[in-house]
Amino acid sequence: MVITIDTLSVYDQPASRGTQLLAALDYLTNTSAVRTRIDRNRLAVMGHSMGGGGSLSAANTRPALQAAIPLTGWHSVKNWSSVRVPTLVIGAENDSVAPVSSHSEPFYTSLPATLDKAYLELNAASHSAPTSPNVTVAKYSISWLKRFVDDDTRYDQFLCPAPRGTAIEEYRDTCPHS
Repeated sequence: MVITIDTLSVYDQPASRGTQLLAALDYLTNTSAVRTRIDRNRLAVMGHSMGGGGSLSAANTRPALQAAIPLTGWHSVKNWSSVRVPTLVIGAENDSVAPVSSHSEPFYTSLPATLDKAYLELNAASHSAPTSPNVTVAKYSISWLKRFVDDDTRYDQFLCPAPRGTAIEEYRDTCPHS
């Protein structure tokens, strides 16, 4: 089951967006018409830009989440050392809104070394790369979610060893995950 949200305002900062992501999960699991079909133990968050920063805030607030994926995330907070949720940070080499050197890379490096984590930087991509069809973003995001939300170790092969290709500028991880 996937739920998407609109923010309350385009001006909502990442912490507020994280709260909104968690409120959406709470709605989905407690009140929605499909709540009986949702496994509360298999929840994840994902967001783009300030929503990506929000996914880090949500993961920091709710360590019971199974996965988090900030997509070209933006957040003024750079230290995520208290996050306990497996996190795939996706950045874009040519991002002028949330440059990887001041957002995605510090996010990744601040996550605990003991955490299942990965950093994927899209080659020659801009901030909006995750908002258009993108095979690389889809392949590794789905693999991350399958691996950590579904605990399906068959997806380790797509994450470890480090993926390579012309679409990937850089990849770092804490393999093996299993």
